[in-house]
Amino acid sequence: MAERTWTWRFDAPRRAVWTAMADTARFNEAAGLPRHAIVETPRPDGSVEYVGKAKQGPFDLVWREHPVNWVHERWFEHRRSFLKGPIREICATFRLSADERGTRGDYTLEAEAANAVGSLILLAGFFPSAEKSFGRLAREADEFARGLAAHPFHVPPPRLADGAVARVRRMVAEIEATPHGHGLAGRLADHVLTASEVDLWTIRPLVLARQWNVPPRHAIELCLQAVRAGLLELRWDILCPRCRIAKSRNAGLDRLPRGAHCPTCNVDYERDFSRNVEASFHPAPTVRPVGGGEYCLFGPMSTPHVKVHVTVPAGAERRIDADLPFGAYRLRTLEPGPESLVDWRAGGFPRFTVEDSGVRPGPGGEAGAIALVNRTGRALTFVVEERAWLKDALTADRVTSMQAFRDLFSDAALRPGDDVAIGRVALMFTDLKGSTGLYQRIGDAQAFHLVREHFAVLADAVRTHDGAVVKTIGDAVMASFVKPADALAAALDVQGRVARFNQAHPTGGGDAPGDAIVIKMGVHCGPCIAVTMNDRIDYFGGTVNMAARLQGQSQGGDIVVSMPMAQDPEVERMLAPLAPREEEASLKGFAEKVPFLRVSAS
Repeated sequence: MAERTWTWRFDAPRRAVWTAMADTARFNEAAGLPRHAIVETPRPDGSVEYVGKAKQGPFDLVWREHPVNWVHERWFEHRRSFLKGPIREICATFRLSADERGTRGDYTLEAEAANAVGSLILLAGFFPSAEKSFGRLAREADEFARGLAAHPFHVPPPRLADGAVARVRRMVAEIEATPHGHGLAGRLADHVLTASEVDLWTIRPLVLARQWNVPPRHAIELCLQAVRAGLLELRWDILCPRCRIAKSRNAGLDRLPRGAHCPTCNVDYERDFSRNVEASFHPAPTVRPVGGGEYCLFGPMSTPHVKVHVTVPAGAERRIDADLPFGAYRLRTLEPGPESLVDWRAGGFPRFTVEDSGVRPGPGGEAGAIALVNRTGRALTFVVEERAWLKDALTADRVTSMQAFRDLFSDAALRPGDDVAIGRVALMFTDLKGSTGLYQRIGDAQAFHLVREHFAVLADAVRTHDGAVVKTIGDAVMASFVKPADALAAALDVQGRVARFNQAHPTGGGDAPGDAIVIKMGVHCGPCIAVTMNDRIDYFGGTVNMAARLQGQSQGGDIVVSMPMAQDPEVERMLAPLAPREEEASLKGFAEKVPFLRVSAS
């Protein structure tokens, strides 16, 4: 086995260097390595064999892909055993450590020839070529880590079809002519035209928002409008709850299966609008075709929520150094099997033991280390992952509760007869108090104008607070939100706007300013089901009924807040200075009296 080690020094902290150098998919693309296909074959014991296939130069390569080992911000090891080609085995290991300048990186490349051709390759330019290429990428990673470059690695610009740039510029103008461009369309277009393929296979608006330091709603609305303009395409992915990788990709909500199979984890799983159905985007093929395949199946930054991914031989114990923050983690193995949830708040990280009967967390060990204990008869890859793995995913419950989605994709709906459970949705019901009297008091024309103005006020407030108007029923409105705090913020905003509107538009005829429009409001949150009704996504269930009944308890100018809403931590903080009054009432369809809070919006 031939071996070379190169040491690079980075003028940046270890965390920033890790973000670039551990992104093995981008690293491999920038190094000019070919995309490859992976065949995943389940074994009798439930584990999976991964076989990669690619063509590099004149050689057809076939190899067994071993699970990558890594410890977050410390090291990774990537090994391939070749079944066909001039090389028998290759392994890359990268270790990070602090030094006097910032961070030291030691990259070791091992390679073993399979035949005479392979020996000739290793004796010729294999290692010098790798040193030159990888050294360049290390320098680029350092620039990125120090904030001097927008991307970790330089990738040659793609070849675009004739006229593609001109078409994209027209799309940018079209997007910015709408309320959804937010001055970001040019930035998105540059990303689509120049970014690496790895960045474009799945475009996540929440990631763009974080990278561009803009509100998430702006990035989401931008991407939705870009679909209408023809710059992007929208896709509905069903993410595997274990590896977080999309294993079912669908062009429309009406094509969503009820579940999917993940060959990587060898598990079947159900769809869940709130947890694993993601709205993602990719470039329209007419703008920039993006090829399929992999640059790296496993990799630390492909699954950034996984902090430890280490293989332990059968019957062995392995101690690893790891600097993980306190928090909520899931302990499992890469291979299918049980898992355990831990909330680590003090002391050393819990001892991680796997037995034939399951995963067993034990008492904390020494600080800065984790004990991995395999008490089974086969090698297992231990996985320690953060449980907040959805932070970058635009889940279906969130995007379908946004006004821009409902405006731009009014035809997007589930299959007739299909329904999807949603773990929690926040609903706001409103009604215009005394609308009949209003028409009689000021006349049909003026009242109609005021009612239209009131709908505009409601719609704008709902959109501003990341919600969507689900439907209007006469003078009533039903709106949905993902976060309860957004629903309450929208309700307070509506009452505030209405009060200011009434002050600026007195009705005359002896009525005092402020009596022109009076809104009754109720807000509630809880589980429900999403269905297609009148060709639009709608919500049904006890949560919907409760929200509607609570609105009926409103006296006008106030907000009735359910107790489940009030118990949300963010809502609780918002309510504290408002001095809500606790009441209860008998509501139609509910056997017991229902307690609630009444908030004066004045």
